[in-house]
Amino acid sequence: MATCGLLPSSLAASAAAAAPTYTARLVHSRRRGRPRHVSLCSSAWEMDGFHVSQAAAPRQILRPSAAGHPRLRVRTHAQGEGDAGDGATAEGAAAFAWAPVIIPFLFPALGGLLFGYDIGATSGATVSLQSADLSGTTWFSLSSVQLGLVASGSLYGALGGSILAYKVADFLGRRIELVTAATLYILGALVTGLAPDFTVLVIGRILYGIGIGLAMHGAPLYIAETSPSQIRGTLISCKELFIVLGILFGYLIGSLEIDTVGGWRYMFGFGAPLGVIMAIGMWTLPPSPKWLILRAVQGKGSLEDKKKKAIQALRTLRGPSVSDKVLMDDVDDTVISIKAAYAEQGAGNIWQIFEGPSLKAFTIGGGLVLFQQITGQPSVLYYAASILQTAGFTAASDAAKVAILIGLFKLLMTGVAVLKVDDLGRRPLLIGGVSGIAFSLFLLAAYYKILSNFPSVAVGALLLYVGSYQVSFGPISWLMVSEIFPLRTRGRGISLAVLTNFGSNAMVALAFAPLQELLGPENIFFLFGAIALLALVFVILNVPETKGLSLEEIESKILK
Repeated sequence: MATCGLLPSSLAASAAAAAPTYTARLVHSRRRGRPRHVSLCSSAWEMDGFHVSQAAAPRQILRPSAAGHPRLRVRTHAQGEGDAGDGATAEGAAAFAWAPVIIPFLFPALGGLLFGYDIGATSGATVSLQSADLSGTTWFSLSSVQLGLVASGSLYGALGGSILAYKVADFLGRRIELVTAATLYILGALVTGLAPDFTVLVIGRILYGIGIGLAMHGAPLYIAETSPSQIRGTLISCKELFIVLGILFGYLIGSLEIDTVGGWRYMFGFGAPLGVIMAIGMWTLPPSPKWLILRAVQGKGSLEDKKKKAIQALRTLRGPSVSDKVLMDDVDDTVISIKAAYAEQGAGNIWQIFEGPSLKAFTIGGGLVLFQQITGQPSVLYYAASILQTAGFTAASDAAKVAILIGLFKLLMTGVAVLKVDDLGRRPLLIGGVSGIAFSLFLLAAYYKILSNFPSVAVGALLLYVGSYQVSFGPISWLMVSEIFPLRTRGRGISLAVLTNFGSNAMVALAFAPLQELLGPENIFFLFGAIALLALVFVILNVPETKGLSLEEIESKILK
């Protein structure tokens, strides 16, 4: 008797791998979204070793011929051949192997980990730096503005890094941009950790921040352009998981060094060895194949030479199981896609990001990363230890330990988002998470206003905030930013989104302490809660669902 079940596509791929099959399929350059699940049935006829599964359903591709007319192409291959990501044809559920995907994801994601580490380390370092007994300096008595500069100095550097990325990202390429970011991480961490006075400390924070700006631009670009399209959402969301791991690691180092004289130096300086690992790792990776083709289409090199290098890069990124024919087809698809974009939109200029589909994409992506910050995220994270101290955890070490628990909770909830983003979709996670953010902020306001005798309310509100953030704004905003921009303006579009993100982040972090003194904590969190309600309305009215769509389909179906 046959048994039938409904399995996730990734599990069906694993099951199908045991019996090699050959599929003949008609695929379309603007392919349809891949089914989320495939039917897996066990029966006697499957033992023949030759069948066509639902995942291998025929699809059509009309690709322009040399004369400019569409032509129909049938592609036949063995299961297990690779998918080159966006611009490539769909190769079925078993079209990629996990092993060669991990390293090209891991080292760019370290850029996110170092960003998160800065957030976590800053929370404890600001407490250590201001302590007369633990600072180890004569300039420990910092004003609220000076404290804001220490906390947000890296974010001002990230602003500069975002502007720099807008100018040089397409010139440097994603890989060299990330190597440069790692170098700045190393330099910034060393200067900050060895700072002899406040001025040098701020300079070190800015240098580190420039590295953040470049890394947060280059990492999602590199991951999106090199990962298989089947798991693009999962991998980009996993980058947020690395940010959370970095925050947790920063909290942990802060907890270990909080009672050490000059402990803030160790907290800031520990980013240097992590930066060395990132720099070495990125240097060993190939350049983005899509960037190579983009530069050729822009007239910055021989197309044939760039195509050969792109095929070599794809070979490294996809592993030995992918045939040369599939790799060449993927590169050809990318060439056609980029050339078509240039033919349709003309030469373009610096303002093209504010025109047509690119403007719509920037409204969506920029709006998400803006609300990500102005709903209080920098305040809750950068000042987590201080908030916990006011909630009754008077010892600096107690506040740091509770911050570690918050970091663990962030890690758990980010894992939930990573597992569900390609299942539930982007919109449901955003709507549910932003609703939780608004409620938690109003709860924090109520704690400071009328529930001050219940410190558990503050801790509970913080847990609700970070949990809601980690299933919504945290991973989904950066995922949408990496997906939503057209290929032609993706580099500059993400640069502007990163600039918007860190600009609003820096302003909120710098303004939080003075505003708290002026308005009081109850009113400042009430303000953040009201902004969160506006963010919820924005998501409901403007943010589309991109689950199951290729990058080309997002451009053709959503942005037109």
